[in-house]
Amino acid sequence: MNRSQIMKRIAGPCLAPIGMRLMCLAILCHVSLSAQSPAAASSPEVTAKLVEVQVKPLDGALVVPGELRPFRGVDVYARVSGFLSTVSVDRGSRVKKGEILATVTAPEMEARIAEAEAKAIAVESQRAEAEAKRAALESSLHRLQEAAKTPGVIAGNEITLAEKAMEAEQARVASIEKATVAARASVAALQQMMRYLQVRAEFDGVITERFVHEGSLVGPETKDVEPLFRLEQVDRLRLVAAVPEGLAAAVRMGSKVSFRVSSFPGESFSGVVARSSHSLDPKTRTMPVELDVANPNGRLIPGMYAELSWPQTRGGNAYLVPTKAIKATTERIFVVRVKNGVAEWVDVRRGALVGELVEVTGALQPGDRIFERGTDEVRPGTKVRAGA
Repeated sequence: MNRSQIMKRIAGPCLAPIGMRLMCLAILCHVSLSAQSPAAASSPEVTAKLVEVQVKPLDGALVVPGELRPFRGVDVYARVSGFLSTVSVDRGSRVKKGEILATVTAPEMEARIAEAEAKAIAVESQRAEAEAKRAALESSLHRLQEAAKTPGVIAGNEITLAEKAMEAEQARVASIEKATVAARASVAALQQMMRYLQVRAEFDGVITERFVHEGSLVGPETKDVEPLFRLEQVDRLRLVAAVPEGLAAAVRMGSKVSFRVSSFPGESFSGVVARSSHSLDPKTRTMPVELDVANPNGRLIPGMYAELSWPQTRGGNAYLVPTKAIKATTERIFVVRVKNGVAEWVDVRRGALVGELVEVTGALQPGDRIFERGTDEVRPGTKVRAGA
């Protein structure tokens, strides 16, 4: 019985007195709410573009991101406090090992060396005097011992006193010898420090930064110690690659890997796997691996971003989804799967990049359809209709 039939059935009684009219009004309201409740209870439906999870083997090469870095890089400091008198290099200068980069002037160093040398000379004079006195005491003792061979000529106490005097002088000579060695070592150390007035390159490389100019006060005794230059070795580079967790176990030392940089489109370079951290970064689930890259002509520059064609030798199939299909929040990383027309969140973990796709692991099945663009606005249980 529809609403119109019910109203006809109760129309007669509604013409009755006021009590009957109120009863009719209550019946009509109940019929109206009952008729509207199914529509009000229905949940909203969203339209989204869906894609299927791809399942295929990952044999071949995968694109792995990396960054070129100098093989060696150091900040060059002055080892002696003073003023810069000359600076021989600037940013971009190519230098050889041992080449003079700057010269420091420190007049007080010469005064300290002169003082140390004077002290060493004085100590050596004392040593010569002590040696002469010891020799005289030794000679006197020897004569007394010879005379004592004749009974009654020399008292035994005299020989004892002579022996004690000589032993004391020998101890004094030994002490002066130690002081002489220390004084000469002090002079040698100061002379070595004088050599540090010339700041030299520790290895072949390029000056990438210059922080000071002539007249600057430099050295370890200055208030704010800062480097003079930044020196980097660029004829050989380190290529640090972020190898995904799934490929970490297959890293082979000595293997050759090709890579590309955006500065030279269409050109391929190569490096040799030399070092591995043997530890995964818990945030990115990747393992840093270093490759040695020869760069004799200097075409490659530290800081360049590189894309490595990492060899993939793992067997079995992998689940691949578009990179933008993965949604990351502070609590979880997931994709939105549509099953039986209803949305659900499926937790996943990222793996290797394969072009525009990324490998994922999680509770996914072949043929699963997911949102092409992940979102946390569509809550689990929402009805979904496939659309463009």
